[in-house]
Amino acid sequence: MRQCVRMSVRVAGTVQGVGFRPFVHGLATRLGLAGHVGNDSAGVFLEVEGESPAVRDFLLALRRDAPPLALVDEVTAREIAPVGGGGFTIVASRAHPRAGTAVSADSATCADCLRELFDPTDRRYRYPFVNCVNCGPRFTIVRGVPYDRRLTTMAGFAMCADCAREYADPADRRFHAQPVCCPACGPRLRLVDPTGTAIGPALESTVELIRAGLVVAVKGLGGYHLAVDAGQPDAVARLRRRKHRADKPFALMVPDLAAAERLCAVDPTARRLLTGHRRPIVLLPRRCPADGTGGTGVAEQVAPGSHWLGLLLPYTPLHHLLLADLARPIVLTSANVSDEPIVYRDEDALHRLTGIADAVLTHDRPIHVRADDSVVRPARGGAQVLRRARGYAPEPLSVPVEFPRPVLACGAELKNTFCLGTARQAVLAPHLGDLTEYRTWRSFVDGIGHLTRLTGVRPEVLAHDLHPDYLSTRYARDRTGVALVGVQHHHAHIAACLADNHETGPVLGVAFDGLGYGVDGTIWGGEFLLADLTGFQRLAHLAPVPMPGGPAAVRQPWRMAAAYLDAAYRDAAGGVPEDLAVLRRNAARWHQVTALARTGTNAPATTSAGRLFDAVAALLGRCDAVSYEGQAAIALEHHADPAERGRYHAAISTGQPAVVSGVDLVRACAEDLRAGVAGPVIAARFHNGVADAVVRVCVRLRELTGQHAVALSGGVFQNQPLVERVVSGLTGLGFRVLTHVRVPPNDGGVSLGQAVVAAARDRAGLVRSD
Repeated sequence: MRQCVRMSVRVAGTVQGVGFRPFVHGLATRLGLAGHVGNDSAGVFLEVEGESPAVRDFLLALRRDAPPLALVDEVTAREIAPVGGGGFTIVASRAHPRAGTAVSADSATCADCLRELFDPTDRRYRYPFVNCVNCGPRFTIVRGVPYDRRLTTMAGFAMCADCAREYADPADRRFHAQPVCCPACGPRLRLVDPTGTAIGPALESTVELIRAGLVVAVKGLGGYHLAVDAGQPDAVARLRRRKHRADKPFALMVPDLAAAERLCAVDPTARRLLTGHRRPIVLLPRRCPADGTGGTGVAEQVAPGSHWLGLLLPYTPLHHLLLADLARPIVLTSANVSDEPIVYRDEDALHRLTGIADAVLTHDRPIHVRADDSVVRPARGGAQVLRRARGYAPEPLSVPVEFPRPVLACGAELKNTFCLGTARQAVLAPHLGDLTEYRTWRSFVDGIGHLTRLTGVRPEVLAHDLHPDYLSTRYARDRTGVALVGVQHHHAHIAACLADNHETGPVLGVAFDGLGYGVDGTIWGGEFLLADLTGFQRLAHLAPVPMPGGPAAVRQPWRMAAAYLDAAYRDAAGGVPEDLAVLRRNAARWHQVTALARTGTNAPATTSAGRLFDAVAALLGRCDAVSYEGQAAIALEHHADPAERGRYHAAISTGQPAVVSGVDLVRACAEDLRAGVAGPVIAARFHNGVADAVVRVCVRLRELTGQHAVALSGGVFQNQPLVERVVSGLTGLGFRVLTHVRVPPNDGGVSLGQAVVAAARDRAGLVRSD
């Protein structure tokens, strides 16, 4: 006779809001086991009783066969006394002394729900809020844990009899699906004009307005978007004027994969990203240029001067209905002005979008947490995440070091994210943006409170950037009763790359970005480090160059061109050649700016790689002034001829630390330009020269340190041709190269780096307890 056993089991991870309890119920029933399963604020608890082989199979299947959206981090089981009885039930949720659990990210509409959406015989036919346990809103509607309807923004919608029957039926895929609803009991659409007056019918009228070239604000999962017909140049130009977004490319939503393939080159990686459950914006090379007339379906004003388009497929039922009815691409960009955060509260939509949107398509399901669309790009056979938000956050990340005490890492000033660390996991908040914007700052403070409540993480250690004026640094220093860990900006970048690849180092770290506060109080940004998670040594860097006007040099790249050219031709007869167009375009202020550079007055020195790229972009006439971060470097990247293999040479000093001459690269660009060499060739030779310098420095540092692994991080390494050339050069010489996979190489990944540095130092006893 086989032995009967009973096990008490706890499952940790992303196991709420993903159909895990229905999965457990079905699994236990199939195996003939008795017991129960439920949610609490720490995860999923269950007891299971039956014959020993069946119980063993059950425990194995918990992890192996988990639902598609579940992430099982840990299954712990202990044997308890059998109680007898039969049947398996889902019991009511309950509190747990260790509050907090992983909350699932929002997920795109699944295939089953999509079939129902377009099935005229289904009771949810063309209902914009169809969802099930495998798809729909999650993080953006959760107010607390455990993940039950009463703790979501669906609490105000009482289920009708039909939905309640599905919710209670273990055989139905809506079994305990918390946002379940239908036209009889769920949220409803409403289209209003700028005065708040309803226009109807909502969906049909929205389609008519977009076809007429008007701007419509559309409520999505994590906030409102602004939509216009992408094929109407006047409509797109009007949106740019109203949104105060002069040049930055807009994202496009296309009806389906076939439409994406007509516009862009879509490889297997891109196809997987476009159609997966995360549904980010995917940056892809244009298949053919826009013609400005709508003939390609995309006006030139959508992404002026760019060889790339940011595409995404519909990810909510509402988007599917809109795109199916329109049957053409639309611009779908965050509903905000300039760099403000995305509008997500219904009461703010009309007020903040007055003068921007001609109408607002809204509904009565509140959004609790704002979340922008994520942005990714296919890279090196995988994906490079450039903005981690909807669909990804707050999915936990496993890290290579255990947190001795819970950590809050406050991140950087721009592209801010914050990070919570506990055990061997890090939870990265969705992209927030520039903390100097008040609404973003409020989102930062409120988001920390919300995510700490959801996860149950009570920070005892706070990690922050060294820059004393960053608002994130001030936030950390204003907290009491916690230990503080200051982490140098570029060390955080390299640590983030290590954690992203589940490594601890040491490595040779190349951190190239715009600006970061150095340990010597100067502005770094072109750094070669020997680093592990605990600390670093600065072994090489780009040669310092003045930034005439300080922050003005970031907004006006021609100033960096002036500084670099002044340094390049200071000893030449006649100084900077007057036949250079960048000088002629800015002649009225040129000598004033170079005087600042020479005297150092309001011209702090920087080793920034980003400012070097700015200088060359301005020299080649791509960008004298910018309207968004990284614009000049992006323009230079798009300008480069991919077929050109020539490169410029940068001298590298023999001292410690070694110094790389960016001036040499700028001088070579200028001389080729004066000789009549084509701009795309010069841009490519510059990229190749930077890559060559990185490789040569790494070879020298390998000889010095014996390290064969290199980690590449920082916003400059979003530049695809640069990354490809550096990786190719290093791997060809026997290096092992780490790049970012799960978090952005830009400042959006800095908080993860800060968190793991704090953990490593805490484990080493280097963090003072307050």
